[in-house]
Amino acid sequence: MQTNKITFVIVTFHSENIVFDCLDLLPRDSKKIIIENSNNSELKALLEKKYSNLKCYLMDENLGYGKANNIGINYSQTDFVFILNPDVRFRSSDLNEFLRIVSGENFVIAAPIENEELKTLSNQNKFEEVDYVKGFAMLLNKKYLNGQYFDENIFLYLEEIDLCKRVRDKNGRILKVNIPSIHMGAFSHGDRNNFEMEKSRNWHWMWSKFYYQKKHYGYLAGIVSTFPNFLSSFIKYIFFSFILNMKKKNIYKMRFLGLLNSYLLKKSYHRPNLK
Repeated sequence: MQTNKITFVIVTFHSENIVFDCLDLLPRDSKKIIIENSNNSELKALLEKKYSNLKCYLMDENLGYGKANNIGINYSQTDFVFILNPDVRFRSSDLNEFLRIVSGENFVIAAPIENEELKTLSNQNKFEEVDYVKGFAMLLNKKYLNGQYFDENIFLYLEEIDLCKRVRDKNGRILKVNIPSIHMGAFSHGDRNNFEMEKSRNWHWMWSKFYYQKKHYGYLAGIVSTFPNFLSSFIKYIFFSFILNMKKKNIYKMRFLGLLNSYLLKKSYHRPNLK
């Protein structure tokens, strides 16, 4: 598989401090599509000036991970799209080997491993078939997806697990390839230490956890699987309120509210207040 036959789709949100390092490692002949969720026109200008084969699209609002990636996928004109977080570092030699391994395989999704997962395998075991992969770096074969990409009801978290489940339910192959990538984690969208971002992550993690269970296994199964989280979040919210630990109080408040709103079938409406 040649690198000029691939489009990299990267969703950014206050990612200007990390996305350039990611792009610097990608093949020059590959097309790149940036979906900029924080409407940063200065970033768009810098990216399109520095990199060839790159187009940056500005969004008027924060659309979330799944919907923004869908926009990028739909703009792409290649059969293969590589979804990449801006905090991923993929060395060119590793990328070339990754593509060499998967090029002869019939797959719907293929993904590298994180660097710390690297194992020594025989040449016959360069990959394994799995039920799901993490969403920070995943190569999609559009021909098999028929326009059904990420669930846009999910703003953040479990959107790649949902996509993988739908692929596996149709007997599609998902490959986890024994090629490393470096995923910095929690640096993708905004400052890792920004408390508003942290509150948002906790809200959406709980919202998405119930939504995923409800979608695939029913409302009651969703309640049963998440109610321990719901009860624990409420108890810890009360406890940390009592001992005046405001940070943890707010974390567990967000978890409780994320689940509550998901139980009430409300949309994943919460957005971090970064003004």
